[in-house]
Amino acid sequence: MSEKSLAEEVFEIVREHHAFRSCSLNLIASENITSREVRRLLTCDMGHRYAVGFLYERMYRGCEYIDKLEELTHFLARKLFRVEHVNTLPVSGTVANIVAIGAFTRPGDTMMGLSVMDGGHSSFREVSRYHGVSMVPIPFNAEEYNIDVDQTRKMIAKVMPKMVMLGASELLFPQPVKEISETASNVGATVVYDAAHVLGLVAGGCFQDPLREGAEVVTGSTHKTFFGPQGGIILCKRQHGENIDRVALSMINNHHINRVAALAYTLAEFLAFGQEYSRMVVSNAQALAESLYNNGINVICADKGFTRSHQVIFRVEEGTALEVSKSLEKANIITSMTPLPTDKSEAMASGIRLGVQEVTRLGMGRDEMSLIGSLIARVVKSPDSTSDVKEEVKDLVGRFRSIHYTFSDNEPAYEWD
Repeated sequence: MSEKSLAEEVFEIVREHHAFRSCSLNLIASENITSREVRRLLTCDMGHRYAVGFLYERMYRGCEYIDKLEELTHFLARKLFRVEHVNTLPVSGTVANIVAIGAFTRPGDTMMGLSVMDGGHSSFREVSRYHGVSMVPIPFNAEEYNIDVDQTRKMIAKVMPKMVMLGASELLFPQPVKEISETASNVGATVVYDAAHVLGLVAGGCFQDPLREGAEVVTGSTHKTFFGPQGGIILCKRQHGENIDRVALSMINNHHINRVAALAYTLAEFLAFGQEYSRMVVSNAQALAESLYNNGINVICADKGFTRSHQVIFRVEEGTALEVSKSLEKANIITSMTPLPTDKSEAMASGIRLGVQEVTRLGMGRDEMSLIGSLIARVVKSPDSTSDVKEEVKDLVGRFRSIHYTFSDNEPAYEWD
């Protein structure tokens, strides 16, 4: 096969991916789709360039318009999040966590964060190891599916951490930021809130407001409930800005300026449409959870209203979560498995995690969530039904082909090339 034909195969693979995703229910809780204008900005010439250094103090020449862009981006972010300082260097939420851990701890220090089994992101554990910091798990109340405040206060007083990382990857309910921040301040610990999953809900005022509740720093991903390009962001109080900027610049030499341009456009979209979008996301998540529950699926936290975020989590009763997620994929329902606090290990996960943010951006509402819940339940209960469900999924998504909550009307969601 010639080099040219191999190169053409790249395009064919991408076309096939687009075709598959365009007829699927994309319910991964950590994904979303961007508007066409955001995608256009991702292909601009700024993606070829470096901008090493601080705003208007670059090591390279040719950054006049990059400086203007970043100044506008930071203005938009400060306005949206009502924050004093913004750093957009991290190219992912994990990198944002790396910067935060590097800014507030030193090798040999102790930090606290939720374990992966209790919903914490793997970066809490892995980055702390990489940085030479001991991570003590935050006590978790599995029945409440939230942090155990009393036990956490006792643990903070005992281990005297330099940093407490709140937030999580499995995050159904607002966390007790205020209570934990009060205790952390008594031992001189900095509270950082990982809002990777809920950044859009925070921006839309539909979840919780960590910075007003006591956190000093918020890290986040810009591509989950916040429907921008894949990347990371750090929001903080002014007194931490210089420290965070210094650490970020020492770790990140090229922060992908085309991504920053796309982020700026998304910030403007969120200022215009974010509140409406976020409210719909939470409403849809609750409607999906109710439908699953009414169809006999063991959705966790039924006694607490299931969820107040974009996420819905259910426990697999028969088979494994891996098997169920594969059956759902055969029906063009894209999900991910997740460990639950009562599971023996990450590898033996019994949970399926769903997120409704992408289908919400396609314009789906509570009626569609009710249908989606029934489709998922059919596959979970009868894996042999995948072929029939797949056709119903294609019919459903075929009626929702445009992106909503943006400045242009009728933007095609998955078309490419």
